[in-house]
Amino acid sequence: MNRIFSGVQPTGNLHLGNYLGAIRNWVRLQRDYECLYCVVDMHAITVWQDPAALRASTREVTAGLVAAGLDPAKNILFNQSQVSGHAELAWIFNCVARLGWLNRMTQFKEKAGKQRENASAGLYVYPNLMAADILLYKATHVPVGEDQKQHLELARDIAQKFNGDFGVEFFPLIEPLILGAATRVMSLRDGTKKMSKSDASDYSRINLTDDADAIALKIRKAKTDSGVLPETPAGLEARPEADNLLGIYGALADKSLEDACREFAGASFSVFKEKLVERAVAELQPIQTEMKRLLADPASIDSILRSGAERARAIAEPILKEVQAIVGFLRP
Repeated sequence: MNRIFSGVQPTGNLHLGNYLGAIRNWVRLQRDYECLYCVVDMHAITVWQDPAALRASTREVTAGLVAAGLDPAKNILFNQSQVSGHAELAWIFNCVARLGWLNRMTQFKEKAGKQRENASAGLYVYPNLMAADILLYKATHVPVGEDQKQHLELARDIAQKFNGDFGVEFFPLIEPLILGAATRVMSLRDGTKKMSKSDASDYSRINLTDDADAIALKIRKAKTDSGVLPETPAGLEARPEADNLLGIYGALADKSLEDACREFAGASFSVFKEKLVERAVAELQPIQTEMKRLLADPASIDSILRSGAERARAIAEPILKEVQAIVGFLRP
């Protein structure tokens, strides 16, 4: 059976972009695949994290995944640091990956910015850890956003080089899954920038913890232009905010962008935004309510993660032992 691995960082609140671009698709995939979903706390510390906030965010993200419909009984849901094989395989991959490959990774350049010399070594090599996350379980498919495709290609390169270096056909060549509409949800304040947890303005995103009033306020305040909504997606050219909001509506309503344009052709943004508020609240408020319930019982969240980690280790440990034998590590 095909096996899926994907992860989400426990930094900041989960938001609408995470939900439409990843989490909702994960829920749908659990019907047809063996799935491992990981809260990647080791990736999170590539930049400094307050320890108490990291623990709280790990629980909050887990609650969000379960509240959105991920079944911990059907899926393996765990936090990365509970399975030491991620770090062990990442070191082996540090010795397989080439510096030239890492130098081409655009996300490091974006995240490090002008402070490149002060960035952590972990931030530089974290694509190797991402490859280890996936290949530790011999995952065959990874649901990714457009901005992660480059890292997935690196994981394929690492798998291929490992197999070639040691004359084995051990690691699979992973295939990306890019699913559905709104795989890249943009900021409500700037339609040219991705919706992000790190944006200074909370009005740039809809958080999964937002109540109905907050969702409505943020949508009503979302940046728009002075035109009416077009009949076809062609009319959205050079209108990034209109394109983003119609894309969000289409994704929430399970409609294509073409159908969303057809539904609101000629409408003003004030009319459209009220419909978008209705759709967003109907989709997200039950998730927010369930998240609150789960977070009131942190021990139950910890139990989900502990059980998931045990199941993840059961898959990972035999694979890691084989890797160690292939590399030549002595295990008397």
